[in-house]
Amino acid sequence: MLPSNLRKVPEGYFTSRWGMPEYTDWIDESMSWKETCSIGDWSFLWERRFKGPDALKLFSDTSINSFAKFDVLQSKHVTHTNQAGKVIAEGILTRLSDDEYMLFGRGTFWVDYIRRNGNYSVTSEADDWFNFQVAGPTALALLEKASGANLRDIKFMRSGEIEIAGCRMLALRQGMSGEIGFELQGPIAEAPQVYEHLISVGQEFGLKKLGGRAAFINHLEACFPTIVTDYLPGIFGAEMAEYLAEFRAAMPAFASTFNVAGSFEADDISAWYRSPVELGWGKNIKFDHDFIGRKALEDEVANPRRVMRTLVWNGDDVADVYASLFRKDQKPYQFMEMPRDQRGFMYADKVLLGDREIGVATSRGYSYYFKEMLSLCVIDVAHAEIGTDVEVIWGNPGDRQKVIRAKVAPAPYKQDNRRADLSKV
Repeated sequence: MLPSNLRKVPEGYFTSRWGMPEYTDWIDESMSWKETCSIGDWSFLWERRFKGPDALKLFSDTSINSFAKFDVLQSKHVTHTNQAGKVIAEGILTRLSDDEYMLFGRGTFWVDYIRRNGNYSVTSEADDWFNFQVAGPTALALLEKASGANLRDIKFMRSGEIEIAGCRMLALRQGMSGEIGFELQGPIAEAPQVYEHLISVGQEFGLKKLGGRAAFINHLEACFPTIVTDYLPGIFGAEMAEYLAEFRAAMPAFASTFNVAGSFEADDISAWYRSPVELGWGKNIKFDHDFIGRKALEDEVANPRRVMRTLVWNGDDVADVYASLFRKDQKPYQFMEMPRDQRGFMYADKVLLGDREIGVATSRGYSYYFKEMLSLCVIDVAHAEIGTDVEVIWGNPGDRQKVIRAKVAPAPYKQDNRRADLSKV
């Protein structure tokens, strides 16, 4: 059965933690990281500092990732799973020194829960850093001018120590947009002066502020599945009851209530869970250590059932959804927010091949860059071949529904330029 704090289609629910919904407009902003550069404020992410001789063992026990090699100022995209191999949370872990680490993301509470209930010589405390993502073709030139430093020798998923507007910070080369990008991380008290300086210097380089409406289009185009948008955390089983109770008590309402909508239906919440394999993170799973969920993932890696793809929705069918708003003789189809839904819940739509349900589409959004409606899709391996024609059912159960033709495409859909040679930029 679905838990009480999983709600269907909440009314009047809208939050934005990324500042204004728009600064110029969402089309202009969504083109910025392809043509010039953008700045997004992700300072709302949780950070927790872990320190002690057992810190690396703690992360090894709770993550699918290998830590056989993990240098100081190196970062890893760490993923935490339950015993069934379903994702609880993921985030970015940076090694600050031999025995000190900073973890960003929802996994901070899970890892600390394991620490508190285990036998680890590790201390842990919440921290508060700003996190500005600057990405796009002109991002490197902007940051070099703002810092007066050469950033070209910073390798992917490594950090350099720089200074901007009198503030010392880390510049992590990452790029959630699929373009060359850096995350600037430093003490939150100095965020305003850093941000304003970047905005000032950035005018020369076409810098655009990234508002809430456009913020996740880069996740869609570059295939970065997101918790509560593309999957629900695997925390609702009986074995997780104690953790869930602590999590809900400690977190603000927006973080501990999960909302779902769309045509996909199931009787058990685990149908909205996803494994790292299904989300496209299978390459990060390393069996050189024991971790929670290892056995389940060993079986799945050996015989994957579903994989991640992009779906390109048929433009004529999508246009008919909007055209229905102007037809007075029948109820219109459910509205498709542009460019993506803004209400903060997981929109999951069933994907069919004939009469057979073969996948679930999430993250539906309009890419102005491609002039196409796209979605991510967890799809059966047998039907995941690029170019396969499928159908997406648009509309909540019980409402008028539209069959939308779609075509299976690669994920990421947009070319991944994050690892470009900076010496040639």
